[in-house]
Amino acid sequence: MRVLVVEDEKDLSDVIKMELEDEGYSCDCCLDGSDALLYMESADYDVVLMDVMLPGQNGFDIVRSYRSRGGRAPILFLTARDDVEDRVRGLDLGASDYIIKPFSFQELLARIRAAVRSQSGSTGNVYTAADLQLNIQTHEVSRAGKAIRLSAKEFAILECLMKNKNTVLTREAIENSVYDFDYSGGTNVIDVYIRYLRKKVDEGFDKKLIHTVRGYGYVLKEDA
Repeated sequence: MRVLVVEDEKDLSDVIKMELEDEGYSCDCCLDGSDALLYMESADYDVVLMDVMLPGQNGFDIVRSYRSRGGRAPILFLTARDDVEDRVRGLDLGASDYIIKPFSFQELLARIRAAVRSQSGSTGNVYTAADLQLNIQTHEVSRAGKAIRLSAKEFAILECLMKNKNTVLTREAIENSVYDFDYSGGTNVIDVYIRYLRKKVDEGFDKKLIHTVRGYGYVLKEDA
């Protein structure tokens, strides 16, 4: 899951980034409201965490502009402004949630999961494909009831594939979902991780779930 944090307090931004990356998320940070739209339109974020009071442009105006341009990523306001009028305004502009500082990080994670579920149309934290299950809350993965141990990046790539079940994804789309702007890996890194996942998820099973679409990318499907 890829997250953008728009927060001008660098210490807080750094803490949020560290905590999210500890959870296996890919995270970009923006300290200036004037740059926020550039970030939001440069990558397909799963969720955006947005302060309201920002230098350059405030969070309300950023969300208004982003939504008017067709931007669909869930946006969670993180702000010390707790007036009812501000909360109503933020939600009416298209935010998914409005969280008052200070906040519990565990609550923030739960609200992120809720926003992502709502966006994807899912009703729970567990994604399934045939007998494969992935829990985005506990980071547990199993197939036919047998636990599968994945690295953080393997989990992120499998999560991306399962959220987009039956949809062919290019290597670039997968890479964009699981790496931040600081990433400078090789062009075949997604292929390498797909091999790791196939060994852990498909090896030993008659039904293979992860498939290559030659010349394009990969798809996870259960009816092949």
